[in-house]
Amino acid sequence: MVATPAPTPSPRVEELARSGLDTIPKDYVRPEEELKSIRDIFAEEKSILDGPQLPTIDLEEIDSSDEETRRRCYDEVKKAAMDWGVMHLINHGIPEELTSRVKAAGEEFFELPVEEKEKYANEQAAGNVQGYGSKLANNASGQLEWEDYFFHCVLPEEKRDLSIWPKHPADYIPATCEYAKQLRGLATKILSVLSVGLGLEQGRLEKEVGGLEDLILQMKINFYPKCPQPELALGVEAHTDVSALTFILHNMVPGLQLFYEGKWVTAKCVPNSIIMHIGDTIEILSNGKYKSILHRGLVNKEKVRISWAVFCEPHKDKIVLKPLPEILSEAEPPRFEPRTFAQHLEGKLFRKAAGGGVEDKKPDYDKSS
Repeated sequence: MVATPAPTPSPRVEELARSGLDTIPKDYVRPEEELKSIRDIFAEEKSILDGPQLPTIDLEEIDSSDEETRRRCYDEVKKAAMDWGVMHLINHGIPEELTSRVKAAGEEFFELPVEEKEKYANEQAAGNVQGYGSKLANNASGQLEWEDYFFHCVLPEEKRDLSIWPKHPADYIPATCEYAKQLRGLATKILSVLSVGLGLEQGRLEKEVGGLEDLILQMKINFYPKCPQPELALGVEAHTDVSALTFILHNMVPGLQLFYEGKWVTAKCVPNSIIMHIGDTIEILSNGKYKSILHRGLVNKEKVRISWAVFCEPHKDKIVLKPLPEILSEAEPPRFEPRTFAQHLEGKLFRKAAGGGVEDKKPDYDKSS
């Protein structure tokens, strides 16, 4: 019997970008109703002052011994989580030297020839998403996204598979491991603040999402090459994060947009900040008090954009996501039906209704800008 040859994989987006093409393949062109809202990201960045802006939260006093000072910091985080569900964090306690190492290592990896990066290729069709890859068209529109990525678990240590982590540059593994460790500590602080904001004891949300044993941190380095027709494509389509929290570094190239009050708002680039998203998990546990905001990534023809997202996720099957009973009442009944994280994830990926409303957020493109 003659073996059936494996299908030829689509070229990486990086290869398309470097091929000199003037028009992008139709698989990357967004639907007509979506195109109305895609504009030049640099022009959008310059117009930020004309409208609402993503809040910047200073965490310097998060551990203050003065109760009133500490409370002010807590209240600012709570307000941003309730109003926006996303914020820039400054004075977050993670040294700039470390975040610079993480970014330098990721950039150096993506500077390797594609043939070298392919040694770390994942097998999405077989359900293995860890490693180097490009987005498959399993989204709502069936369109591809203008990005390549590298994805892997960074915590807990026993769930890491260092064999698939880049061996070059040499600092990739030590820098990423130390960053994950420090980010885990920051996640505990944020979850404590959010718990207090719900009137609960500090450790309540952390316990609910798995604690030190079962909260999983997954890193995804998003590489968005220059795009010859950025007005037709997206780096990542509109979505909410399934995580509890997501922490993002980037290379100071604009691209992130948030769907706020019926319009697409461009996030400014704040030096030495970490962008933090409230994910669906916390929105469900808080019964919608904290928001998981719809967001997307634009691309451009002038500069490569790279972001480092770390998703803090509960165990897929051990934890049932549902509004915490302590915050429910007759006046505030549960808005979300119980589901495991795995069920919620499946519902998001394949657009199956899993109960509740988190997975149904969609912008009205006629009203967005």
